[in-house]
Amino acid sequence: MYAKLEMLIDGAWTQGTGKRREKVLNPANEQILGELPVAERADLDAALAAADAAQAAWAATLPKERGRILRKAADLMRERAEEIARQMTMEQGKPLAESKLEALGGADILEWYAEEGRRAYGRVIAPSVPTVLRAMMVKEPVGPVAAFTPWNFPVVTPVRKIGGALAAGCTLIIKPSEETPAGTIAIAQALQDAGLPKGVLNVVFGVPAEISEYLIASDIIKKISFTGSIPVGKHLTRLAAEGMKRVTMELGGHGPVIVFDDVDVEKVAAMSVGGKFRNAGQVCVSPTRFIVQDKLYGDFVDAFTAKAKALKVGDGLENGVQMGPLANARRLDAIDGLIRDAVESGAKLKTGGERIGNNGFFYAPTVLADVPKESRIMNEEPFGPVAPITRFESFDEAVHEANRLPFGLAGYAFTNSAETSAKIGGALKTGLVGLNSFVIAMPETPFGGVKESGYGSEGGIEGLDAYLSTKLVTQSGAV
Repeated sequence: MYAKLEMLIDGAWTQGTGKRREKVLNPANEQILGELPVAERADLDAALAAADAAQAAWAATLPKERGRILRKAADLMRERAEEIARQMTMEQGKPLAESKLEALGGADILEWYAEEGRRAYGRVIAPSVPTVLRAMMVKEPVGPVAAFTPWNFPVVTPVRKIGGALAAGCTLIIKPSEETPAGTIAIAQALQDAGLPKGVLNVVFGVPAEISEYLIASDIIKKISFTGSIPVGKHLTRLAAEGMKRVTMELGGHGPVIVFDDVDVEKVAAMSVGGKFRNAGQVCVSPTRFIVQDKLYGDFVDAFTAKAKALKVGDGLENGVQMGPLANARRLDAIDGLIRDAVESGAKLKTGGERIGNNGFFYAPTVLADVPKESRIMNEEPFGPVAPITRFESFDEAVHEANRLPFGLAGYAFTNSAETSAKIGGALKTGLVGLNSFVIAMPETPFGGVKESGYGSEGGIEGLDAYLSTKLVTQSGAV
C-alpha cells in the first residue's frame, strides 16, 4: 500500500488549511497513487511558529538525548525498510533493490549523526593578551532551518539534511519534492515514533517557488539547505543573501569518467554501466561523460554497449529489473532532445535512443560514441540513461576535457598506475573524486561540489558543522 499523504506541522499530521491538492503518479504506469495537500500561507506560518517555539528547548536538549531519538528512528527505519522501499519504487520508479539499499542507507545516516552530534566540540585557545585569562571557541546551533530536496533520492537526500540539523540542535522545516513525498513522510514518522518533540521537524508540500520564497524571507529561518538544479540554487542563494542567511547548496554536475588504457576493459565497462544506469541515470553524481584513452577506446565502446543492451528495463517492483522508468514525462522529452542533437552533430548511436512502450516513462539505455564536444549533451547535465563516450590521447588532454565545464561535483578515473592515480586525483577540479570506484557517498564522508555545483557539504563532520555557529568567548579577571 502507498503512504497516507499528509503534512507534519507542530507534531501533528494534517491535510492543511486549504483545498489545493497535487496528484502523485507512479512513473511505471502513470496511475495516480494519491493526492498531496498543498501548504497555504497559514500552514507555513504554523510551521514557522512551531520551529521557532521548539528551537530553544531542542538546542538545550543534551546531545546524548538527541542522539537517542535519532538512533531509535534509525532502528525503526530498518524495521520498516521493506515498506519504505516499496513506496519509493512506486512513486520514483527505481528498482526495488535500489530502493531498499537507499532506505537502509538513510537509517545509517541518522545513526551516524546520532553519534556525531555528541562530538560538536569547541576548543580552548591560549591567549596572547596578558589580561585575557582564557579564550574559548564554542559551537552553537545556528537556529531554525529551511530545507528543500528533489525527487531522485526520496530518502537519502532529505535524511542528510534532517539528520545534520537535528543532531546539531536545530529545528527544521523541510519541503521535499511533491513527486516523491513518501520517503520524507516515512522519516518523519520514524522520528515521531522515536519521541521527537513537537515542532522540531515540520514537513510541508506545495508550490516550490511559493514555499521557498516565503520561508527564506522569514526572520525565523537562519539557514537554507537546498539540493537541486543550478539555476534554482542560484535563485535561492540570492533570496538568502537578502537576510545574510547561511546556505548549503548541493547542485548539478556533469561527472567525467577518465578511463586510462592500463585497465581491464571488461571489468571497467561493467562497473561503468552499473554506475551510469543506476536510478536510470537520474543521479547528481552520475558518471556522464566517458573519456577513454585511444588504445582502449574501441574495446570499451563495444563492451559498454553490449552490457547496456543487456540491461532489463521495467517496473521496479518486478523481479530482475535493473533499470526502472524515468521519474516523469519531462525527463523523456529532455533526454530525447539531447540525443537528437548529439546524433545531428555527428555522434554515433550505438544502442537505445528511443522511448520504450507508451505506458510509463521508460527510456532505453542509450550509448553514444564519438560525441562532438560542441553537442548539448557534452555541455548540459543529461540526468538520464544516456552515456556519451569520447576519446583522448594524453593525460593533459583528458584533464582539460574533464575540467572544461563550469560544473565541479563528481569526477572519476580508472587506472592501474599508482602514479597516474595520484596525479589525476589532484588534477580533477571536483568536490568528489572516485578512483577505480563509483562509491563516493557514505555517512561519514563529506558530500558537496565546487564551481557552479555549489558549496558546503553534507555528510561527515562537515555536514554537522554546517548547522553550527562558531562563538568566541574571552574571560579576564575580576573587575
